[in-house]
Amino acid sequence: MRTDAREFAFKMIFEKLFKDGDETLSFNAISEDKALNEVDLKFYEELFNSFKENQDEIEAIIKSNCEGYDLDRIYKVDLALLYLAAVELKFIKTPPQVVINEVLNISKKYSTDKSGGFINGVLSKVVKVL
Repeated sequence: MRTDAREFAFKMIFEKLFKDGDETLSFNAISEDKALNEVDLKFYEELFNSFKENQDEIEAIIKSNCEGYDLDRIYKVDLALLYLAAVELKFIKTPPQVVINEVLNISKKYSTDKSGGFINGVLSKVVKVL
């Protein structure tokens, strides 16, 4: 499912916030739990490669829509989810409602109770800009 591909991409983006390295090794470790089918693997690669190739632009989009927050002060899980959503909205062109819903569902699993409102607010602004 695309949900699994998004979750894999989120995990890889989260890791990339802390270090640059061999993503193949990390992906293999992350994917031990659940293998992606060929279609979902392609979607994951499109998401993650779009992030790597456009990281500066994605950071600028999120930064300009996080009024009152410096990126280095945002909880890293939330930041990775915002980056994932921005990539999918800008480069994959998935409908905003789908992206926001999927990211909020992932945030329920990995983030805090208050994160959903923050993420939703930022992404609402991002959608208007894009």
